[in-house]
Amino acid sequence: MAPSSPVHKTPVNKTMRPLEWGMLVLLSVLWGGSFFFNGVAVMALPTFTVVVCRVFLAALTLLAVMRIMGQRLPTSGRVWAAFFGMGFLNNVVPFSLIVWGQSHIASGVASILNATTPLFTVLVADVLTRDEKITGARLLGVIAGLAGVAVMIGGGALSLGVNITAQLAVLGAALSYAFAGVFGRRFQGLGITPMAAATGQVTASSILLMPVMLIVDQPWTLAAPSLTVVLALAGLAMLSTALAYILYFRILATAGATNLLLVTFLIPVSAIGLGVVVLNEVLLPQHVAGMALIGLGLAAIDGRPARALKTLLAIKGREG
Repeated sequence: MAPSSPVHKTPVNKTMRPLEWGMLVLLSVLWGGSFFFNGVAVMALPTFTVVVCRVFLAALTLLAVMRIMGQRLPTSGRVWAAFFGMGFLNNVVPFSLIVWGQSHIASGVASILNATTPLFTVLVADVLTRDEKITGARLLGVIAGLAGVAVMIGGGALSLGVNITAQLAVLGAALSYAFAGVFGRRFQGLGITPMAAATGQVTASSILLMPVMLIVDQPWTLAAPSLTVVLALAGLAMLSTALAYILYFRILATAGATNLLLVTFLIPVSAIGLGVVVLNEVLLPQHVAGMALIGLGLAAIDGRPARALKTLLAIKGREG
């Protein structure tokens, strides 16, 4: 899934216009594409090298956009402490776990598992916040979603092979995104623009990961990547990270946070499509069944399908 937003206003429920639906679909393609780009890059490069290329190039791109917009990054130590905390939870941990996981499992499977982020967010928010407590419908949604995860992983989890460990790593990334979503609430009182928050966190992530990459991966010893891999890294950084962030905050401002959560339903569709068509990946029936249960859980958490059904029944009742 897409990274969590480091800046959240009060959720707004609005009917989205065609332009906003178009942007939402485009965002799902950009974030779904990150699993495809990862799938290409991990065939030739180690984990931390891929992740550093993503956040570093994204930081350069967003810094250039900020300069064009006449904005500057804040210099306050308190703000930068928040940037580093957010960067660690929202980029360093999940990006690394997902990229490593994708070296062992298909990009479509990774995207489905990552779609559990809202399920974990409900649980984390219930424990760590006072105003986002779990409800009965959300609890049922979490149970359905976790059942979907269990179906996807299957009984092989008892043996904990590499494939299972990779799936658990992607679930760990989803959990990290959930903690990032709660941690990001502190940005509300810091007076930071959404663009500065996005740029600050990927810049901080680059600073954190660069020495790790140099020590662990020793990139100077690696063979030069092919043009395909270079293009995948460029797409990962500039399309799936920098452009996606800009689009994300645009939708957040015009359509609200609640509508934006719909992207969670769409990301696996684009990721699976790209993986099957381009990377010749295969999804098993258990993956499809697991995705259906996760989708049911997300629908229960979102609440809109139930409200739409009630409205439809009420209309039919009046007509009858």
